[in-house]
Order: sequence, then structure tokens, then C-alpha cells
Amino acid sequence: MEFKMIGPEHCDQVLEHLRRSFFADEPLNKAAGLCQNGVNCSALEIHCAEAIQDRMSVMAVDAKDEGSCKIAGVVLNGILKPDDTARALEKLEETKDIHFRVIFEMLHKHNIEHNLFEHFDVKSIFDVRILSVDSCYRGQGIANELVKRSVEVARKNGFRLMKADATGIFSQKIFRSHGFKVFSELPYCKYTDENGKMILPVEAPHIKLQQIYKTVCGDELDDKAKPH
Repeated sequence: MEFKMIGPEHCDQVLEHLRRSFFADEPLNKAAGLCQNGVNCSALEIHCAEAIQDRMSVMAVDAKDEGSCKIAGVVLNGILKPDDTARALEKLEETKDIHFRVIFEMLHKHNIEHNLFEHFDVKSIFDVRILSVDSCYRGQGIANELVKRSVEVARKNGFRLMKADATGIFSQKIFRSHGFKVFSELPYCKYTDENGKMILPVEAPHIKLQQIYKTVCGDELDDKAKPH
């Protein structure tokens, strides 16, 4: 297995991998009925392409057959600035896809309420946005290696803080094994409409969103790490 940085030239290949291996199965996407396996989802694909443009993402490539290769897994990482989340929340009003909107309204509002920038006093955050492994390659440690290499990329580029919105139990376990800690969390059963009905009925064993973080460069950040 080869691990490579993802550039804009790989965007189409990465999106095709995500259509097959991630979009329909991710817990929030599945709960909202956002998309089906192999089917395009314009709003979600734009979100992924924006992360790729930051050139911080990593892919695992199976190149066993000479002259051909297959993406076995990807981790899409982006650079997050203090006002990006508020702007993204405002931009959601223009989104026609109501399923995409309901997911990212929850994510953006939670991140604004539990503000890592203010808490850690940083100017930018290395944002781990999507972690995906092809079903044919699961159980081989690829997701762990992708997270490990993301930490290395963050450190190499001078980031002091990494974060992720971990929506499922499996990604939460992987991130915690690499030293990520919970900053805030939201049980899905408590995200309800005015009638008390769950807005995103996520299936067990995925029961809550966790906003998790890892300090990278600058140990002094650990002194501020008192989760909400």
C-alpha cells in the first residue's frame, strides 16, 4: 500500500471512491437520506473538493497491478479559519439540498457554540473532515495510518491544533487511539425539532457527535484543554 498526498488533479478519483465507500454509509448521511451508493451528491462533493484544494489530504493507493492503481482509503483535511464556520452556516441558506442542510446546520452550530479558536487562542486549525476506507480494504489498519499521516502533515505545516467532527463510534475510536480528546459532544437524541422529534435519527451504535481535538505543536495548549 502506498500513501500519497492528494492534489486537485486527484479530485475526480477521490470523489468516485467516496461515492462508493463513504457518502451513503456515513451515519449522518444515512440518517438524513442524503445519497445512495455510487450516486452524485453535488453539495457534498463541493464540500469535499474544497478540502482537497487545501492540499493537506492523504490517500492510500493499492498499486499491486502494474500500470493500474485503486484508492483504498482517503482522509480529507482542510484549513479552518476563525470565521469560516459562521460563513458556511450563512451559505447553507442558499443550499437547495435540504438533507445536506440539516446535517451541516447541526455541525456548524455545534462548532460555533463550542468554539475551539477562542478556547485555545489559535489563528487556524487543521480540520480532519472525512475518513474513508474502501470496504474491500477494511481491517488492515489503513484508517489508522491515514490519521497518523495526517498528524504528521499538521505538524510539518506548523499547526498547533487539529480537530474533527467524529460522527460515528468507529471514527471516534480511531481518533482517540491517536491521542485525540473530546472537547464537546451532542447526543443525537437531544437534537430535536419543536415537537421533540429527533431531526437526525442516527442508527445505533452511533449515538452522538463528538467534537474532538489534538494539540500538535506547542505543549502549552494542553493547559487550556478543559473540555466543555
